Amino acid sequence: MTIYDQIRNRASELEPDIANFLIELVKLPSFSGKEKDVINVIRNKMLELKFDDIRIDGMGNIIGRIGNGPRVVAFDAHVDVVYPGDETQWQRDPFDARIIDGYVFGRGTSDQKGGLASMIYAAKIINELALNHDFSVYFTGTVQEEDCDGLCWQYLINEEKLVPELVVITEPTSLKIHRGQRGRMEINVSVKGVSCHGSAPERGDNAIYKMARIALEIEQLNERLHHDPFLGKGTVTISQIRSGSPSLCAVADQADIHLDRRLTYGETKDSAVAEVKDAAARAGYPDAEVTVLNYDEPAYTGLVYPTEKYYPTWVLDEKSSYLNQAADAYRSVLGEQPVIDKWTFSTNAVAIAGMHNIPCLGLGPGHERSAHAVNETVPVDHLSKAAAFYAAFVARLNGA
Repeated sequence: MTIYDQIRNRASELEPDIANFLIELVKLPSFSGKEKDVINVIRNKMLELKFDDIRIDGMGNIIGRIGNGPRVVAFDAHVDVVYPGDETQWQRDPFDARIIDGYVFGRGTSDQKGGLASMIYAAKIINELALNHDFSVYFTGTVQEEDCDGLCWQYLINEEKLVPELVVITEPTSLKIHRGQRGRMEINVSVKGVSCHGSAPERGDNAIYKMARIALEIEQLNERLHHDPFLGKGTVTISQIRSGSPSLCAVADQADIHLDRRLTYGETKDSAVAEVKDAAARAGYPDAEVTVLNYDEPAYTGLVYPTEKYYPTWVLDEKSSYLNQAADAYRSVLGEQPVIDKWTFSTNAVAIAGMHNIPCLGLGPGHERSAHAVNETVPVDHLSKAAAFYAAFVARLNGA
């Protein structure tokens, strides 16, 4: 029996434990800025599984470590979840986590407490089978990702000085190996008008009409954006429109739109801002104000760690030795050829790889389409397979 057979068998044996831990996590709602209770549950599990070191940083991220080797790698899972939305669309209470027909049900099962549960139990397998001797392996349960992807890792890298040679992102991938994602940014466009009484609108200059023309140009801009063969096309969409006036009987003197801009390979913050300014000029309003927004919400610890809402694109080279070793580990432990793909959504790697050029790749239980969706689930067998892959990857990095 090979070491990879032992890993696969042990992960299968632990599958009920991983699922039960996930159920415990999901039963605790942990919205961005409100993760304290679930962080404490994760800490207790790390203590139970005899991690070598456990600490909670100033932002509230939990950092567990196994091993004391000179090389450093990390596995990351964010612990916050989005709100359930209209609960009448759910089949049951979104936080009444349970196993139903081979799936764990509940908000956060795929995005992404399933990845968290799997990686924590991978640490148990790594220790039990003595798979690690070269590395200090960190397991980070990170906060505020849903509000501001990568902010937690900006803090870990800049303030905690945690700088691994590689980070494995455990967001849902349908058990594929992902090596990149489009970046994103949040942009505000603002125009001014001149108010007057609504009974004589010709006396004023309606900001909403100006913004309507800009909005149509933004729609056209989306069609012109760059396409990358791997990551796909850049996109821009209007997610919110706001206006102001002295009263509901007055012409609007101000209007804003909020843009969700997804950046494919080769697009940058500066190029995206320039395109929006050009769209406003095409609409006839070159004086429209275009601003990249900032994030400055407090963590549950009270810490405010401001950042610009620019989350860079990243791609791991398809010839990367890390990617090759991950594929070898996947074949060895799961007995299949891995699919190499990319995320449609954004992950903490925008900071790790996009800002700091630390290589990242990802594999996670669950499906991306389940993220933020009603009746969110994760297949139970994905949990053990993901744990097996994480442990096997560490074994492969250690020369197995």
